[in-house]
Amino acid sequence: MSPKPKTPSVPQARPCQERPLANLLCPRSVAVIGASRRRGQLGGEIFHNMLSNGFTGAVYPVHPKAASVQGVRAYASIREVPDAVDLAVIVVPKGAVAGVVDECVSAGVKGIVVISAGFAEVGEAGRILQGEVLARVRSAGMRMIGPNCLGVINTNPAVGLNATFAPAWPPPGNVAFCSQSGAVGVAILDFAKQLGIGISQFVSIGNKADVSGNDLLEHWEDDPGTRVILLYLESFGNPRKFVEIARRVSRKKPILIVKSGRTAAGARAASSHTGALAGLDVAADALLGQAGVIRVGTIQELFDAAILLSNQPPAAGNRVAILTNAGGPGIMAADACESNGLVLPQLSPGTEAALREFLPKEASTRNPVDMVAGATPEFYEKALGLLLRDENIDSVISLFVPPLITAPLEVAQAVRRGVVGTKKPVLTCFMGSHGVPQALDALREGRIPSYTFPESAAMALARAVRYGKWLARPEARVPALENISAERAREAFRRGPSSEGKGRWLRPDEVRGVLDAYGLRSPRTLFASSEQGAVEAAREIGFPVALKLVSDTITHKSDVGGVVLGLEHADSVGDAFRAIASRLAVLGKRDEMDGVMIQEMAGGGLEAFVGVTQDPLYGPLIGFGIGGVHVEVWKDVVFRVHPLTDLDAREMLEQIRGARLLDGYRGSPAADREALADALLRVSCMVGELPEIRELDINPLMAMPPGRGVIAVDARIRVCR
Repeated sequence: MSPKPKTPSVPQARPCQERPLANLLCPRSVAVIGASRRRGQLGGEIFHNMLSNGFTGAVYPVHPKAASVQGVRAYASIREVPDAVDLAVIVVPKGAVAGVVDECVSAGVKGIVVISAGFAEVGEAGRILQGEVLARVRSAGMRMIGPNCLGVINTNPAVGLNATFAPAWPPPGNVAFCSQSGAVGVAILDFAKQLGIGISQFVSIGNKADVSGNDLLEHWEDDPGTRVILLYLESFGNPRKFVEIARRVSRKKPILIVKSGRTAAGARAASSHTGALAGLDVAADALLGQAGVIRVGTIQELFDAAILLSNQPPAAGNRVAILTNAGGPGIMAADACESNGLVLPQLSPGTEAALREFLPKEASTRNPVDMVAGATPEFYEKALGLLLRDENIDSVISLFVPPLITAPLEVAQAVRRGVVGTKKPVLTCFMGSHGVPQALDALREGRIPSYTFPESAAMALARAVRYGKWLARPEARVPALENISAERAREAFRRGPSSEGKGRWLRPDEVRGVLDAYGLRSPRTLFASSEQGAVEAAREIGFPVALKLVSDTITHKSDVGGVVLGLEHADSVGDAFRAIASRLAVLGKRDEMDGVMIQEMAGGGLEAFVGVTQDPLYGPLIGFGIGGVHVEVWKDVVFRVHPLTDLDAREMLEQIRGARLLDGYRGSPAADREALADALLRVSCMVGELPEIRELDINPLMAMPPGRGVIAVDARIRVCR
């Protein structure tokens, strides 16, 4: 008698049956095409995992010759499977995948996971083959994960799906994980098992030919079994779509990401200040920050933050209390907190007095609270309760170094009692090894995260606090702006020569036309091609004036002494013109001088900087900082990806290191913040409506005192088709 397929004892609805990717992540039946009778082969391991981890649906092995696979009746083709199949896991040679997909289509399979490798990741021939497979999938209305992937897992007891060849089956929990790398996925699953981190669903997307990280974010957005979403990505398929989805999902549950690719390949030669300042990976950081996504540098940091966010309530602020039985670790924790933007406030007088009532005289009741080595479990319980009730404290980090007389397990149990009823996050750090495993088990049962070292706890808490701050922001919007005209801006540079290759830098009059079309005020400016013309232009504008070199080839005027400010009379204008011409002659560049701009002086404000450079993947990258000739020296610039929201613009003003200068410093006038934010929004609108703009620098953007606006004193724009 032939072995029977594994079938569920009672048909049941899947917990994610109505979700977009239900057939892939919550299937009622699975066929493994390429299932092997031998363990150690991918098809054998995948089928073994399907049988071994409690899958509640039917499993069908497909093998061209075998009558049974690992004790289950096999079928020579997916067409021969007698029942409907929701998901087919394909693990056959790459050349056979397209034919297998055709068979799945004819058999009515609803979704596929292609484990097989040898597609776009290996070159052009593989990309063509992948395109052929994808065309078949999309024409049939199916969805596909992969190719070149590890597979999928759903630990929900109502599903029990393990369609991977990974050796580790993680404990069930509320953390969903998407990995672009199969190898990283194997390590992640093993790491999660070791740390006891509960996984709800795991997806290895491989080449993400069809299903991407964006699709998974939308699937997990309203998944009741998922509280935290983790991503390991090497690239964004559609960055703008990612921001749109992630910004919405982050309002409901935290998204943490390890984004690889911080390499020199991301750098590019640029002739603008903005391009030079953008540096490596700035666009990805800006994009993730705008969407509320928490970026970490390593898998360890990813799990450190996930343990906290999946188990504890969000922090209301960055005020931390540290409780310890050893001074050294307390100091380490304090340093780590302050290095990561957290603060250790003074405890309320009532809290300090209550601590002194039971702690020994040699203990310190100031923050950090050092209960000294003889601290008992009862001390931990009482002290934690007091700290958590202190109105000056938003969260607590509890440290324990095992002495000879106190058992870690008893302290862990005391910590659990001390946090009962609190709505503030509590993190622990149990240092040492003796007796710690049992203590960690007790803490996990109480959903209290524990870390090996204080620095890890502080860093995880800092990330959770930043996420909480992002959540507390009002909803951002891209505001409608008045006094803008893309057509008028195009007319300003349409009369010039056509832009080919790298394009061209607009002439000063064209730049002013573009700025004016977007409501950005410039000083009155006249062009002169001769010394006498410069003098006459200065008299027309009125002294004092600035004289600036005009050249299609010399982009940084200050580098060749091409900017002279504060000219008070006609003779000084003529002297300045001749001096610039002489310097260029010495450099062999006199023929590159087209003339000069004579410009009214705009003084009495703060020099700011606004710039745009085009990232090849993320699009326009907008920068803001303190301006002037030293902008590339100080590099005090923050970036955001287009389009800017009203909150983005205001936050950019706050996040530069020199933000205090905007409010006036040591007698200098404050800057018009509202006008600066408005200018950023207008530049964002400009580069969105005028994709011809490849680079833009406004430096300086003179920020006048509040109510007096901003003036684009000098600007450069490069356009290209």
